[in-house]
Amino acid sequence: MFSTPAFAQSAAGGAAGGTSAFLIQIVPLILLFVIFWFLIIRPQQQRVKAHRAMVDAVKKGDDVVTGGGLVGRVVKVTGDEVEIELGPNMRVKAIKSTLATVTQRGAGAPANDAKA
Repeated sequence: MFSTPAFAQSAAGGAAGGTSAFLIQIVPLILLFVIFWFLIIRPQQQRVKAHRAMVDAVKKGDDVVTGGGLVGRVVKVTGDEVEIELGPNMRVKAIKSTLATVTQRGAGAPANDAKA
């Protein structure tokens, strides 16, 4: 009652158009991957590389902030660990890779820091 007749497709047009149809479908996917590469993947790789270089260059006397939010000064660096002084007579050991920020001692304070 609601059925429609099925018509046979010609085989001559399908063989020649198959390759170009595949390329038309795959080109947007490749273009999308290239856009993701330049907007997301590549900048993230550069940030990771810069963080690794910063952590590898940490030395005694640097001010650091850990991933957990502890702020202190590096007292000792051994292998992949650092000893951080959080206050007078209060020291903790941390793994270098958990350091979020490393500031060289003597580096100027940001301009918006008001000292009262």
